[in-house]
Amino acid sequence: MDITAAVATEIGGTFELHQLTLADPAPDEVVVEIAGVGLCHTDLAAKDGHLPFPLPGVFGHEGSGVVTAVGSAVTKVAVGDKVVLSFDSCGRCRECRNNEPAYCHDFMAYNFGGARQDGTSPLTRDGEPVGSAFFGQSSFATHALARERNVVKVPDDAPLAVLGPLGCGVQTGAGAVLNSLDCQPGSSLLVLGGGSVGLSAVLAGVVRELSRIIVVEPHPARRDLALSLGATDVVDPAAGPLPEQVRSIVPDGADHAIDTTGIAAVLQDAMSALAHRAKVGIIGVPSDPEAALVLNLIQAQVLGVRVMGIVEGDSDPDVFVPELLELHRTGRFPFDKLVTTMPFSQINEAVAAQHRGDAVKIVLVPEESR
Repeated sequence: MDITAAVATEIGGTFELHQLTLADPAPDEVVVEIAGVGLCHTDLAAKDGHLPFPLPGVFGHEGSGVVTAVGSAVTKVAVGDKVVLSFDSCGRCRECRNNEPAYCHDFMAYNFGGARQDGTSPLTRDGEPVGSAFFGQSSFATHALARERNVVKVPDDAPLAVLGPLGCGVQTGAGAVLNSLDCQPGSSLLVLGGGSVGLSAVLAGVVRELSRIIVVEPHPARRDLALSLGATDVVDPAAGPLPEQVRSIVPDGADHAIDTTGIAAVLQDAMSALAHRAKVGIIGVPSDPEAALVLNLIQAQVLGVRVMGIVEGDSDPDVFVPELLELHRTGRFPFDKLVTTMPFSQINEAVAAQHRGDAVKIVLVPEESR
């Protein structure tokens, strides 16, 4: 079928809308008409060459929509079902078998390879292959092809257009708190960065009834939003040394910290604001692939600090996305307060707006749905 997609043609360039041809679904694939797709930092990092992906290519990995076609072996969803698209995984390796698909041994191949696993691309332009299957979906388009494994069926009454970020950014931040770090009620959390991932962590911290939720963020509007969502304290990093500001709030240091900035110097600074036995989660994608955290070994030993990398909030989307939706239904996880919608055709304007900090999480929607 013919579709319209936002194509990145060169590293660091803008998106261009082009008509492409989308292949019919293979036995284990589904076609989804996109109702909304989140704009994520990872899309832009890949477009700008910080993550591997073949160009010209189609990004987009926080899609949601309605199933319009299914392959012959698909049993999980049917035509007409509403779904959220998430990351892809092999389903066969040790981690996948242990219900930890975010650490799939072939995660890079399934999510950044730019084609199906047999090497064919489901997207072509004038007969030439286009980089596709980004996070198993490439949903910066009117329609996307995903595998049965990386779609999650959602209730018919769910707010479909804004659900896409549950497939990546929202589940990453929330999962960091609820799954990866498993923050216990009454403990404290330091969140570095008040974007959609960091603020999703704030929402999860409220769910987990943490005593202190401290957000470090340079944009005043995002600090205000963090407080409205349940953060107990906000810190302007320009107002003074970070460790001193944090310890003025929690004198013994923070029990947990997550970094969503991908800036090594920010996380390095925060290491001096940690409590004994603190857990640190690294989430942000650095612009420099060689970025490294210098860890003082004696300090780490004396404090008993535990540092872990976190992918997708240690989430199994089939389990975690429904859990988040149920929390949202009961009013305990209002992630939609993070979302601003913009027309899909204005994707480049959306990138600029998100870069300026005008919006936390932009979801691109078809013009007719606005």
